[in-house]
Amino acid sequence: MKKYWAFFRLRFAMGLQYRTAAAAGIVTQFFWGGMNILVYRAFYETDAEAFPMNFQATSTYIWLQQAFLALFAAWMVENEIFENIMNGNVAYEMCRPVSIYNMWFLRSMANRLSRALLRCLPILLLAAFLPAPFGIGQPASVRHLGLFLVAMLLGFGVTVAFFMMIYGLTFFTISPNGLRILITSVVEFLAGAVIPLPFFPDKVRIVLELLPFASMQNVPLRIYSGSMSGEEMLKGIVLQAVWLVILVIIGKILLALAEKKIVVQGG
Repeated sequence: MKKYWAFFRLRFAMGLQYRTAAAAGIVTQFFWGGMNILVYRAFYETDAEAFPMNFQATSTYIWLQQAFLALFAAWMVENEIFENIMNGNVAYEMCRPVSIYNMWFLRSMANRLSRALLRCLPILLLAAFLPAPFGIGQPASVRHLGLFLVAMLLGFGVTVAFFMMIYGLTFFTISPNGLRILITSVVEFLAGAVIPLPFFPDKVRIVLELLPFASMQNVPLRIYSGSMSGEEMLKGIVLQAVWLVILVIIGKILLALAEKKIVVQGG
């Protein structure tokens, strides 16, 4: 366990070095979040009662989404892992006396977490000082805040576990580019990154909420913003835990199969 913890700390420290990129990301995400809120505002002024979330909840959802973008963004994949698989350097990692799944899982967690820590606080502080209902609101209760933190942790785990499955599938493809483009587009849309899931038609939303994508950012952001309450919050968290276990098992199976069948050419 010590070797995995040491690897996590090393990757986490490396991620904290990119402060200039983080500063640029903060500015970009703040203005992108502001533009999104203004677009929604135009629709809410037409008929606010037609929307499943009030405008304050939507603003809060968007600011939290931007603050913790690095934890859940589908396009923030590990390019180095894809490259190592395609050029054969993955053979060196397989020679190490560690589980390649655990090592890559912790690596992805460390990289995403370090990026999120550099960006989240400035965005949250700026959003907190914006006038209502354009800024970030407070959680509905202490219970909502506690469940939000639990859901954030589980959603983060589901996101990393899902992309671990994608890395495993890459072993069985000629090029990962097509898979990456498809998965990125699908995940961003179905996870609520483009449009919050409550805005979908009811019949579509019910199906989407059962998929693993809804267990990523959708559940924690909706709990904090007040879009979920009572039994719905607990169901969402339980579903997150179920998907986390399922995705980890699938990812481990894929990597185990890849390790048995992989052939590295060259010399």
